[in-house]
Amino acid sequence: MSTSTRKRPGAAKTTPTRKTAAKTTARTTPAKRPAVKAPRTLADLMAQAYALEREAVERYSEFADAMEMHNNREVAAMFRTMAQYEAKHAQQILDEMGWTEPPPPPAGGFQWLAFEAPETTPIDEVHYLMQPWHALQLALAAEQRAEAFFGELARAATTEAVRKAARQMQAEEREHVELVKAWMKKVPKPERNWAIDPDPPRYTD
Repeated sequence: MSTSTRKRPGAAKTTPTRKTAAKTTARTTPAKRPAVKAPRTLADLMAQAYALEREAVERYSEFADAMEMHNNREVAAMFRTMAQYEAKHAQQILDEMGWTEPPPPPAGGFQWLAFEAPETTPIDEVHYLMQPWHALQLALAAEQRAEAFFGELARAATTEAVRKAARQMQAEEREHVELVKAWMKKVPKPERNWAIDPDPPRYTD
């Protein structure tokens, strides 16, 4: 049985190294992926958009919990704020569609351009010593992926209603990109040695 002097969540399993730290600022530009099949109806598109937002809420909430376990409360609060924003976007979709409860996913689940929804930040990009600037970098990358995703849906759409709605969602994500960029200007960039922990977690078997 293993014990440690500090609890560490699954989102930050590695000891701080330059290689690990570099992951935090990775994927700021959406990678090119195979074309995705567009939803057939407006309701299908909005159901997928809702799922995208809710998955982002869950992941940001997980990150906030992880940061709190490491007493990184400033970044935890930022992830909580991000989760709240995504939850608000999800609720807006329900309101616009007149849905009183979340729509069920299609058989086989939703189709994304990657393994997860575009606004879902990979767990291995989170470092337990990360600073607000890093968190915003992750948010920026997520919003850029979402913008690219809806642009791809718009290009693949076979009906005008779906194409128009996808373009509108793309424009909204573009606005989110600009909001995150503006937010980043208000927080200091981290120092070069930000990932060095003077008191790293220690484990014994």
